[in-house]
Amino acid sequence: MKFLAFLFAFMFLAAPASVYDFKLKTIDGDNFSLAKYKGKKILIVNTASKCGYTPQYTDLQKLSELYKDKLVVVGFPANNFANQEPGTAADIKACTAKHNVTFTITEKVSVKGDDISPLFKYLTETENPDFTGEIKWNFEKFLLDENGKLIHRYRSATKPLDPVITSKI
Repeated sequence: MKFLAFLFAFMFLAAPASVYDFKLKTIDGDNFSLAKYKGKKILIVNTASKCGYTPQYTDLQKLSELYKDKLVVVGFPANNFANQEPGTAADIKACTAKHNVTFTITEKVSVKGDDISPLFKYLTETENPDFTGEIKWNFEKFLLDENGKLIHRYRSATKPLDPVITSKI
């Protein structure tokens, strides 16, 4: 009986096998899973509306349009850095509208600290060829392959249309 209790507890505490295991919500509160993007590369970006990097929304949109058959961009608003995403969902949507964003934006999440989103905990702890560890600022980018495996991570200053990103798409 103890073994069954242990096995049952382990099933719920085990780390997710891939990004496809996470249940997420859009900025409008609709449930979705990254599993719907299987077969395409995914660029996950932590975003903020009042950051010096906020203009990257425009190039993220261009990137999503240029590579729409091969890539999906998903933005995750987060208020972890200098209170640069303090607003409501409506405020975030107003900012993304200014940049003509049509790619998926999720509800606001935390990307570091005690309340870190399970997805970002997974991404920052997953062994990858670049680096692991905490996100340092807004607009860090995680590029996943068509099978949901993390293949590259980029710091904030890397622009979305930079060849270091586009060459991997």
